[in-house]
Amino acid sequence: MKITKKLGFVLVTVVLLGFFSNSLVFANGTKESPATIAFAGSGGYPPFNYMTDEGSVIGFDVDVAKEIAKRLGKEMEYKTTAWDGIIEGLRAKRYDAILGSMGITEAREKVVDFSIPYYYSGPQLIVRRDSTIKGVSDLKATSRVGLVTGTTFEEDAAKLGVVTKLYEDDNQTLMELINGRLDGVLTDRIVGLNAIGKLQGGEQLMLVGSVLRSEKMGIAFHDGDDALRTQVNAILVQMQEDGTLATISAKWFGGEDITHE
Repeated sequence: MKITKKLGFVLVTVVLLGFFSNSLVFANGTKESPATIAFAGSGGYPPFNYMTDEGSVIGFDVDVAKEIAKRLGKEMEYKTTAWDGIIEGLRAKRYDAILGSMGITEAREKVVDFSIPYYYSGPQLIVRRDSTIKGVSDLKATSRVGLVTGTTFEEDAAKLGVVTKLYEDDNQTLMELINGRLDGVLTDRIVGLNAIGKLQGGEQLMLVGSVLRSEKMGIAFHDGDDALRTQVNAILVQMQEDGTLATISAKWFGGEDITHE
């Protein structure tokens, strides 16, 4: 009888410890918390998502994430992580979705599910103003072109047949270009325009040619997370129809609306 009571006490204790442990997980605001939704981006992709001097992350993507969270009735957490491992982080469920200017591609659709597009852009070549390169046709097999690792721009660079230099983010690629260690940078057109206007030394840079292709940007979700993806798609449609996406775009891109193709 005493053994039975003792065993019962142990079982109850184990159950209670498990309950309190789970409660702490929820309270810490991880993705399991019903009151929080976690989005991810590189944090090095101005003006879409980037770190301020004070250590907070801001940008177009972040504002879109905040509005989605608000309409879901949740608190938004924006996590920054290296771009080349961001999909693996999503698959490991370290966050609920990637909202970080990710292009929708067939290869990525094999491992994640995408929302409808929330903006449109494309890759373009950036060079120094004193460069003899006036377009991609002027690039040679020895031309050193920088880009961010894990991006769709790697495929574009491979087709151009140049020497590819990979970096963590475009702060690095563009500074390398300014300092003369690269012949060009291949990145998003809007990122390039922003850098020329705001980056120290950006006045030395210019975009040449036109975008190599049109790219649709979507929010990536866990493969099979249809419930959340459906909710977010409905919110994106609302934000397009009521002008919220256009307003956020105008804030970050000098009045330009990048949310329509």
